[in-house]
Amino acid sequence: MNSPLRIGIAGLGTVGSGVVKLLAEHGRLLSVRGGRPLKIVAVSARSKKKRDIDLTGMRWEKDPMALATAPDIDVVVELIGGSGGVARRLVQKALASGKHVVTANKALLALHGTELAALAEKKQRSLAFEAAVAGGIPIIKALREGLVGNRVKRLYGILNGTCNYILTTMRETGRDFDVVLAEAQAAGYAEADPTFDVDGIDAAHKLAVLTGAAFGARVDFAGVHVEGIRRVTSMDIEFAQELGYRIKLLGLARETRHGIEQRVHPCMVPLDTPIAHIEGVFNAVVVEGDFVGTTMFQGRGAGQGPTASAVVADLVDVARGRDMPAFVVPAEKLATKKASPMDRHVGAYYMRLMVQDRPGVIAAVSGALAKERISLESMLQRGRSESGEVPVVLTTHETEEAAMRRALARIAKLGAVAEEPCVIRIEAF
Repeated sequence: MNSPLRIGIAGLGTVGSGVVKLLAEHGRLLSVRGGRPLKIVAVSARSKKKRDIDLTGMRWEKDPMALATAPDIDVVVELIGGSGGVARRLVQKALASGKHVVTANKALLALHGTELAALAEKKQRSLAFEAAVAGGIPIIKALREGLVGNRVKRLYGILNGTCNYILTTMRETGRDFDVVLAEAQAAGYAEADPTFDVDGIDAAHKLAVLTGAAFGARVDFAGVHVEGIRRVTSMDIEFAQELGYRIKLLGLARETRHGIEQRVHPCMVPLDTPIAHIEGVFNAVVVEGDFVGTTMFQGRGAGQGPTASAVVADLVDVARGRDMPAFVVPAEKLATKKASPMDRHVGAYYMRLMVQDRPGVIAAVSGALAKERISLESMLQRGRSESGEVPVVLTTHETEEAAMRRALARIAKLGAVAEEPCVIRIEAF
């Protein structure tokens, strides 16, 4: 039998523990699939607290950096997290020391992916990160292998299960964001500090990584336009349903004549599209290729089992000696492409206004839109309320984002408008 692939794992949280369990349970099967045994030689974590995993025979390293230079380790699995600090130093040192690296760290890759890919290629080692995007969905492998014969025209997807769970629950229960978020935190579906999830940052990290792999471009997290879901209300979800849409937080990327457009924000998605029906904690990614057409990948985007499954898939590739550039093309050939300004985005819009129920309001709003040559497709207006404020919902034909923003600034200044307008982009798939 071939010599084992010797593994060092840094981080024994949910995912790290899952990797230990998976390798223990499927060790014999993985030896066949990988062509050699996969053996954990050493582990490192912040504390030696008791865990529900068997670490017998594995060396404990108090300092994870020791894994990077240990002579009896072939591949370092980085599951610490964070875009810098010890995680970045560990990956850099491991690659520089001639070790392969498998990581689930989307923040690290979003900010330093191009640099790390170049180092891996210089050292002729693998930098693998299937687990960094969409959990157990093999989307990186699809871009590297199955779709490599295509020019990607566009990709988009639900990249954060927490947000999808919140929006699904809001729609099913009629409850508002703050209430559902609190319930999600109590149930363990959302972090105590949910900022990275609900403000779109987690999805933006993943989108930046996907964009690099899909378009052969240097990873550009700074070029991602990011909005979260805090301002989406149950009223908006109800109106969306009436208009034939569902609201989803999407990450979208495509090449335009202005550069690469990368954006994360709530979207109105037509009910007749498959992605509208991805619910709860599930993720989905759609890739449109010039020869293959539209392909869709869906599954659990997080959790111990799916993410550990993705980590181990990368380990099997390393064991088999399957080595490809991290972002599909060699790092030195990754294109430096400018980010398309969000003001240049062209699309249709949903706008909800809370206005005083009095004559002339709709005419004033229509006038503000007309000054920017924005035409209306539909309008919904509710009856009178005790407060005197009523919701008015407008949808527009396609227009440029810059024009929409100028119109919104005018509308917000109208005396009859009681609060800041809520605007959600409508996507045509």
